[in-house]
Formats: sequence, C-alpha cells, structure tokens
Amino acid sequence: MTTYPSIDELKAQARRLRQAMAERGDDMSHSTALELIAKQHGLRDWNTLSALAAKPNDGPDAPFDVGSAVRGRYLNKPFTGKVLAMSAKSGGLYRITIHFDEPVDVVEFESFSAFRQRINAQVDADGISPRKTSNGIPHLVLDI
Repeated sequence: MTTYPSIDELKAQARRLRQAMAERGDDMSHSTALELIAKQHGLRDWNTLSALAAKPNDGPDAPFDVGSAVRGRYLNKPFTGKVLAMSAKSGGLYRITIHFDEPVDVVEFESFSAFRQRINAQVDADGISPRKTSNGIPHLVLDI
C-alpha cells in the first residue's frame, strides 16, 4: 500500500512549486500547483490525492493495489493482468476489477467458447474469491 504525505505537507509542496515557478516568471494558480503535485504522485487529480492522504492507514491491507500486475487462475484458467480498480468491502473482502493481458475462455465445453478480458470479483487479503464453482474451486485465485 502506498502512503502519502499529510495534506498540510502536500499543500506546502504546492506553495513551494508556485514560488519556484513565480521566481522563473511563470505564474500559476494554487489549484494548478495542487493538480501538478497530484500528477507527481502518480494520481489523476488533487481530489484523489487529498482523499488518499487524508486516510493513509485506512487503505487496503492486501498485497495488491490499483495498477498492480497480477497473475493467477480465473475459473481455473491461468491469466496475467492488471488491477484496474479496487475497494475494501466489509468482512475483510475487496472488490477488484482485473483486465487480463489475454482473453480467458471461461467455458469448459469444447465446441463453444466465451472469452472474458475484464472481470469484477471479490477476494480476501490472500487473493482468493469466497465464491466457488460447482466443483468447489474458487472463481478467482491470485498468485501472491
């Protein structure tokens, strides 16, 4: 999990950036400086950064996060992919969206195929889905 500086420190970074730019003759608004600080931390905007900085210890405890490269098995088929979205749910579960590098055929029947490249699932901190197929295999198992 990534931790971020406090909001006060992030705002101080924005003030220093504004001051440095002003000394070079390039004036910018404080909101523009805040947006640039967010980009520097790899986030899309100030609102996202400030929300993450406000609760640095409340993020997921899972060994994977948004942007993480993951691999494992989905419906017992191997995959590699990237975590696109993730949020904590009650009971120690996480809602996760994964985009597979290559589509996965989720049908066992030989004369029919159904490919999936993006899935939504729930997993625990170990990367295992509580939902199981009819033969008892978890829908999603991440290799951690």
